[in-house]
Amino acid sequence: MHHHELAMSANTGPIPVPVILQTESRDKWGKKMDFLLSVIGFAVDLGNVWRFPYICYQNGGGAFLIPYTLMAIFGGVPLFYMELALGQFHRTGAISIWKHICPIFKGIGFAICIIALYVSFYYNTIIAWALFYFYSSFSSTLPWTNCDNEWNTENCTNYFGKDNVTWTNYSRSPAEEFYTRNVLELHESDGLENVGVIRWQLMLCLFLIFTIVYFSLWKGVKSSGKVVWVTATLPYLVLLILLVRGATLPGAWRGVVFYLKPKWEKLKDTTVWVDAAAQIFFSLGPGFGVLLALSSYNPFDNNCYRDAIVTSVVNCLTSFMSGFVIFTVLGYMAEQRHVNVEDVARNKGPSLLFITYPEAIANMMGSTFFAIIFFAMMITLGLDSTFGGLEAIITAVMDEYPDFLSHRREVFVLGLVTVCFLGSLSTLTKGGAYVVKLLEEFGVGSSIIAIVFLEATAVSWFYGKKTSRCVNRFSNDVKAMLGYTPGFFWRFCWVAISPTFLAYIIISALLNPAPLVMFDYTFPDWSITVGYIIGFSSFVWIPVYMVYKLVWTPGSLKQRLAVCLRPERTLSDIHADTLGLTPLP
Repeated sequence: MHHHELAMSANTGPIPVPVILQTESRDKWGKKMDFLLSVIGFAVDLGNVWRFPYICYQNGGGAFLIPYTLMAIFGGVPLFYMELALGQFHRTGAISIWKHICPIFKGIGFAICIIALYVSFYYNTIIAWALFYFYSSFSSTLPWTNCDNEWNTENCTNYFGKDNVTWTNYSRSPAEEFYTRNVLELHESDGLENVGVIRWQLMLCLFLIFTIVYFSLWKGVKSSGKVVWVTATLPYLVLLILLVRGATLPGAWRGVVFYLKPKWEKLKDTTVWVDAAAQIFFSLGPGFGVLLALSSYNPFDNNCYRDAIVTSVVNCLTSFMSGFVIFTVLGYMAEQRHVNVEDVARNKGPSLLFITYPEAIANMMGSTFFAIIFFAMMITLGLDSTFGGLEAIITAVMDEYPDFLSHRREVFVLGLVTVCFLGSLSTLTKGGAYVVKLLEEFGVGSSIIAIVFLEATAVSWFYGKKTSRCVNRFSNDVKAMLGYTPGFFWRFCWVAISPTFLAYIIISALLNPAPLVMFDYTFPDWSITVGYIIGFSSFVWIPVYMVYKLVWTPGSLKQRLAVCLRPERTLSDIHADTLGLTPLP
């Protein structure tokens, strides 16, 4: 559907011209690939490389692929498709879109933006650590190869290439001491009570990261769409090189067997299914407002169904392939240490990327080269996910306040990046890694899943007016764009399965919260309370906005509810008119 046709049909019916002008002036992706690479770049991030392999081996190896695939088909991909379609049809960001769907839920948009802001406070710090490593890699001997540095302690034990080394409970590898005592300087902090001063080296790294982010985002999709050609493709090149390198190491097969050996009895355990659901959800990233924002710059008749399938499959295959990259190296390390693979794979979380893998690299031929490309990969994996997260905020806020912001994008992006930089300062202190862990656990966690649950419910049950026909309203939107209605499978997933899938993750997470522990530090009780406040601070906007909307709408309660639940007449109706579709009553 092209807009000049809309303009021509303007004589035949009462169509408000400003609406059309608004979408005419909306940016468009330069090429289709700019969009696809942006979506892939956002969805494929550090979590694909460290979280998936770890969760896979922890939950039954090859057997885990069954719940993972099922959760992807019934939960992750339908939500991913729904969000791409909504953004492309309504052509607007996460806040304004609600007046087209169900105005009373507009608080969801504000909540999404706040969560995206929390993510930007800690996520870029992890990229800053990678940049610090990247800089440190430019030396003939990597600084985490041996115990002869000023930050090492007497516990530092280097067992590579030596036969008679005794490894005790107190032993620490050079790579672990480099990470905790040189990059983070955790030993100079007493935990969250006293995080210490800001590490200027990390602050400099973060400043560089945000400078790159600013100049990638300042011109909108025209600039970011070009940068992702590097940031979304480089990781694949590096993963391929590392895969070939890993496969040729002695002991590599031990790691692969450990990674994929199916433990079928694990499938009876509910935590495995919860982990599969949570992993696919956080990996694909519906609900962060990013897919809405990115697809809103697509042509109206773009095939978003195919895009959803292609990008989801690429994302899942990347996770699977990363497992081989990680576990071939863990097998090699187990061989060198003369221990079992599970003893090497104890490090979970980002430390897999900052301790275990660098340690293996340090003891290979050509270690400097592999270290440089490995950390370059980590930086690019992180960067385009940051582009996505911040674009979600920028698009949402600029679409909500177009009069004030439409010509001031550069200034607004500068303001936003500055806020993110200032918000990140607490994560750059000597105890900053604890702050990162706290924000990651509570800033995103259950609140984002609860928000997506509401989003899916609103679109499937409240969009349109008569309850039984709600998902039909959304299906008609998709038909207007693609020329065919989504099949029964997709409609059933949207109405019933996906919301159930999300409710299941939330309830499980709230019933058995994981204890917060990091290195030998257990988080104090007060920090858990602070965490819950952070989590609640984003979600609370949803009920607050509902009350505000009901109070300020004129009329009796019944009239107010009717107005608050009914979408305003918008572009969607205009598209429907021009296509000869009858809008639903």
